[in-house]
Amino acid sequence: MSEVQSYRDLKVWLKGIEIVKDVYKLCEKLPQQEQFGLKSQMQRAAVSIPCNIAEGYGRNSSKNYAQFLRTSRGSLYELETLLIITKELGLIEEEEYKSLAESMTKEAKMMNAFIKAISTN
Repeated sequence: MSEVQSYRDLKVWLKGIEIVKDVYKLCEKLPQQEQFGLKSQMQRAAVSIPCNIAEGYGRNSSKNYAQFLRTSRGSLYELETLLIITKELGLIEEEEYKSLAESMTKEAKMMNAFIKAISTN
């Protein structure tokens, strides 16, 4: 893939989709009583990550796109906080936490680099 034809070609968006799938799988394991609490919040935050990347792609300026990427990054950090809370409450295993946390760290690095790249244009 030599050229970006769509937001679907962006590695940062693809990683966001991967995170959404992982969060939904994780949420299936959470207790039913968390359906309208942590589950719902985690799923909304996760979905917001690639959605804001896609929405920003459709904007007509790098400045606008960078703002959507910052919003996406904020959702990523919100998800990270919810994941920590879930782990601290003993609702997920340490390995599940580490795997998703590692994926989110990679996503944050890609976002930071992308924001920097388009902000200098």
